[in-house]
Amino acid sequence: MRAPRVQFVAAALLLCVFPANILAQADAPPAAAVSSSQAAQSQTDDAAHTPTASEKRRATRLYLDASKLFVSDQFEAAMRGFAQAAKLDPTNNDYRLSLEVARSHAVTALIQAAAKARLTGDEATARADLSQALELDPRNAEATQHLDELADDAVSGQPQSIYAQTAATLGDVAQLLPATSQHSFHMRTDRLQAIRQVFQAYGVTVMLDDSVSNLPVRIDMDDASFAEAARILSMVTDTFFVPLDPHHALVARDTRELRDRYTREELETIYTPGLSSDELTEVENLAKNVFNAKQTAKDPAAESITLRAPPSTLAAFNRTMRVLLGGRNQVLLNVKMIQLAHNSTRNTGVQPPQTVTAFNVYAEEQSILNQNASLVQQIISSGLASPGDTLAILGILLASGQVSSSLFSSGIVLFGGGLTLSGLSPTPVTFNLNLNSSDSRAIDDIQLRLGDGEDGTIKEGERYPIQTSSYSSLSSSALSSIAGLTAAGTSGSLASLASSLASTVPNIPMIQYQDLGLTLKATPRVLRNDDVALKLDLTLSALSGSSIDGNPILNNQSYSGVATLKKDEATVIATELSRSQSMAISGTPGLSEIPGLNNATSKDQQQNYATLVIVITPHVVRGTQAAGHTPMMLVDKDQ
Repeated sequence: MRAPRVQFVAAALLLCVFPANILAQADAPPAAAVSSSQAAQSQTDDAAHTPTASEKRRATRLYLDASKLFVSDQFEAAMRGFAQAAKLDPTNNDYRLSLEVARSHAVTALIQAAAKARLTGDEATARADLSQALELDPRNAEATQHLDELADDAVSGQPQSIYAQTAATLGDVAQLLPATSQHSFHMRTDRLQAIRQVFQAYGVTVMLDDSVSNLPVRIDMDDASFAEAARILSMVTDTFFVPLDPHHALVARDTRELRDRYTREELETIYTPGLSSDELTEVENLAKNVFNAKQTAKDPAAESITLRAPPSTLAAFNRTMRVLLGGRNQVLLNVKMIQLAHNSTRNTGVQPPQTVTAFNVYAEEQSILNQNASLVQQIISSGLASPGDTLAILGILLASGQVSSSLFSSGIVLFGGGLTLSGLSPTPVTFNLNLNSSDSRAIDDIQLRLGDGEDGTIKEGERYPIQTSSYSSLSSSALSSIAGLTAAGTSGSLASLASSLASTVPNIPMIQYQDLGLTLKATPRVLRNDDVALKLDLTLSALSGSSIDGNPILNNQSYSGVATLKKDEATVIATELSRSQSMAISGTPGLSEIPGLNNATSKDQQQNYATLVIVITPHVVRGTQAAGHTPMMLVDKDQ
């Protein structure tokens, strides 16, 4: 009778501890690393099994032990305990529900551990944790997504080109298909016959334009391919050819006018994602001025440029753009700002009496007695002192607390006698031994991912409002009833005009916000050897503590420079924001100035300083340019 009660209490404990959304997932079929047919067969066999009383008790013990493991975050061990309990007693659904809840917690813990390993750069551990999570729950979408992100990180770490010729053409320009054999030519003839013989040797029929002159030429070349023979023939005969189809070509005199007339042109749209409008304009100028493209049209909205030019010109332009826009370098700047502040106040030494009060004893006695005449009469009438006993009366007055005087707060030194009896009352001597010290440290860790030559700005501080101007608006209602101006009245009523307007007309201020604190501007440049040239502009702005006409005066400090660093190498910028030190001595003139004695005199020392340290570490996360020089590109004469 005890086992069902213990089982009920454990189940209630799990229902209280587990989140409701996780318990709701227990209604789904259990995910295991076996096939669906095997899982169905296993569930059918368990349902057909009727547990005995001993098996139920053993299942209850396993369930309780697994619950303890679950509370101590040992989810996988708890899963094995819940699975054994469910196998011994398949009639109890709490065991199966607890198994699914433990499985969900185990998978979540593995995914979180993988995320931490990924942040620290340990991809092997992250992949192992995610694989183990998928073994526990093969249908877990979150674990699959994290594995895909690891694969994306591996791919994104490789240099990739952002410029690719992916657009298809509407129609291909005719291409000449000459024979691939090599031939030798030794001839003395005219230009027309030489052109026909050379092209005929490679299986190409030519059509000669009327501009080709019939002048004598001499050609000697051995084992030349069609490209070599056509190039030499063009130089000797001062001509160029245009393909008409794979086996026919048109030959004309090499002039700019004839090239523009016969050369076929293509229309090509080049997409350049990531370029700004100004950069797209530079690309357009490059196509016009360098490659002599006849027609260009840019579309900043689509980030594309359309060119109309001969195929050879477009090919050269594309090769150049692949080199220029093969993917910009990207730099990750890790900026750590450490601010240290120290405040120290120390007060030590002995402060001697600063003032000494001299008084006449008889005059002071008479003053006290006259000020307290009623009390003196009460003392005499009560018999506490006789009328002539002045010292006794003064003693009773002081002892009763009814009379107080600053002369009696410290010691008194008497000198003289009779009516000339006088006294000296110095101020108290003070012993100081006090120390107040405080240190503070503020650390900010900021990351900036910038392209090559891109500016990045970091601002740390606050925005301070400054009133720059103000204006007032005189409405018609304010001027409708001014005596002496808009209505009849006396001149005396104008005296209160300014005060009345000030109380009725609103004064609207104009506010400008000024950035106070740190402004850091960084511009990285990636060099050929993966070094990073880092241009830094640092500005510190603060209030100076004074103002002119109510406007505060700003105190600015700036630094500008360029640092060339190896990748993953840090540079440190340290600046002292403020430093102040003061010391005050309280003592006796002359005596406290004697060397040696001033150390025993009361001294008040204050030291305050604040230092800002900036550590910048550049990481080249994408390097698209190899070390060395760009290979030379041959541009033919017709290009």
